[in-house]
Amino acid sequence: MMITTTEDLKALCKRLKKKKFITVDTEFIREKTYHAVLCLIQVASDEEACLIDPLSEELELTPLLKLMKNKKVLKVFHAARQDIEIFYDLMGCVPVPVFDTQIGAMVCGLGDSVSYQTLVSKFLKITLDKSSRFTDWAHRPLSEKQMQYALSDVTHLVPVYEKMNEALKQSGRDKWVHEEMAHLVDPALYDVDPYETWKRIKRHSDNPRFLAMLRELSAWREKEAIQMDKPRKHILKDEALLEIAATAPQTMEELGQLRSMTPGLMKNFGAGVLEALQKGRACPDKKCPVAEKQKNIPEGRKNVVDILRLLLNLLSDREKVAAKVIATTADLEKMAESDKADVPAMKGWRYDLFGRAAMQFKRGQLAVRLNPKTNKIEFFDC
Repeated sequence: MMITTTEDLKALCKRLKKKKFITVDTEFIREKTYHAVLCLIQVASDEEACLIDPLSEELELTPLLKLMKNKKVLKVFHAARQDIEIFYDLMGCVPVPVFDTQIGAMVCGLGDSVSYQTLVSKFLKITLDKSSRFTDWAHRPLSEKQMQYALSDVTHLVPVYEKMNEALKQSGRDKWVHEEMAHLVDPALYDVDPYETWKRIKRHSDNPRFLAMLRELSAWREKEAIQMDKPRKHILKDEALLEIAATAPQTMEELGQLRSMTPGLMKNFGAGVLEALQKGRACPDKKCPVAEKQKNIPEGRKNVVDILRLLLNLLSDREKVAAKVIATTADLEKMAESDKADVPAMKGWRYDLFGRAAMQFKRGQLAVRLNPKTNKIEFFDC
C-alpha cells in the first residue's frame, strides 16, 4: 500500500503507464515554507491504489514524474490547481493531459467549486469520513486510518470520473471541458514573475512613483522568499511593504524609524529594502507602473449588465452549467459595451449557449417571460 523505494515505484509506474487514465492527489504542508513540502502522493487505477512516500530516503520520484509527462495516460485530479503547481515545481512543466473533476462538475451543472465529498455523494451515494483532514502528513509512521483516508481521495475518484466522463459525452459537453483543461495546464499559471506580485497587494494609492517603489519591494521580497524558502509574510508583511513604499526612506536610520521594521528585520533585510527603494526611485516616469483603473459604468449600461446577468443565470440554470464557467462580471461589462466584445463568452460553446442569446437580448430580438401555468421562465423571439 505504501511505496517507499524507487524500485517499487518503478514497478508501479510500469503498470500504471498501460492505463488510459489514473487518479492522482497530493498531501502537503506549506505553512513555514515558500514551496509546498510534498508529504504524500496518492495514485489509483481501475485495478489498484497506492500511496507514495516522497519523504522516504530510499525513494526518488523520477519514475512517477516520467509517468506524469506521459501524454498517453490521462491524469485525473479534483481541484487540480495546487497539485499541478507541485508537479510543476518538481518537473519544470505541467502534467499532461489532465482532467479536473471540479471543472467537470461545473459543466455538469453541479455548481461552483464543488467539493470532492459532494461529488462522491452525488455519483456514488457514499458519505466520506473527513475526520483525518487535518492530519500532519509529514509525521511518520502514518496510521492505518490516515492511509485509508488518503487512499479514498483517489479510489472513489476512479468511478466518479468514469460516470462524469460518460455524462459529458452523452450531453456532448466533453469538448467544453477540454477547452477548460487547456487553460489549467498553461505554464503561465504556475510561473510566478516577481515583478508582477505587487498587483496582488491591496493598496489605497495608485500614484505611479509609489507603485514603482511597491513593485521593486514586492519583487525583492518574492526573490528573498524563494531563496530562503520562507512564506512571503515571514520576510515582510504586505502592510510593511505599503508603509515602506509610502514613506520611501533613504537611509538605514530613516528605515529603522518605521513601525514595521523591527531590529531583527533591519539586521536581516534593511540593506535589501533600501536597494529596492533606490531602484524604485531610479525608475523613469514612463516606466512606472500604472494601475488598471476601474471603469465607472454609465447608469444605462449598468442596467444592461444587470439584465445580461439575469439572462446568464436563467440560461445556466436551464442548461445546468455553472454561470461562473460561462461568463464573468468583466465579460458581461464588455458585452454590454460592445456586440463584438473579445471575451470567452462570445466564442465557441459559450457563444452558442449564452453569447448569441445575449446579443439578441440587447437588440430586442429575444424576450423572457414567466409562464403563469407552469411557473417557468420561457424565451421567445420578438
